[in-house]
Amino acid sequence: MSDSSLQWGLGRRKSAVARVRLKPGAGGFVVNGRPIEEYFPVEDQRRKALAPLKLAGLEGSYDVHCNVAGGGPIGQAGAVMLGVARAIKAINPTLDPQLRAEGFLTRDSRMKERKKYGRRGARRGFQFSKR
Repeated sequence: MSDSSLQWGLGRRKSAVARVRLKPGAGGFVVNGRPIEEYFPVEDQRRKALAPLKLAGLEGSYDVHCNVAGGGPIGQAGAVMLGVARAIKAINPTLDPQLRAEGFLTRDSRMKERKKYGRRGARRGFQFSKR
């Protein structure tokens, strides 16, 4: 990353992957070409995605562009949060302890367990009928 004005961050959660680009600007937040209010209509998801910027105090000073694929809205919001936090850390490494203390730099490794053969799901067996 030669240009210090532009930073990338990659975030993952469950099966969602977010590629986040931070660029000095007026504070716009675009996810998959749509404003964050339109892409994440639930306030809690928006708050989660914006949390690292708020903690760092960079809310109005950077434009954020995200490309998110896979998963559902909650997983995507978590992936965006991690991507934003990693990009902020790349811009200012001194913020690492604060971001880490809030859990923004920790990758949530919980994934859906695969279905096993001989079973109906990951753990649930087929229904047993005595008669």
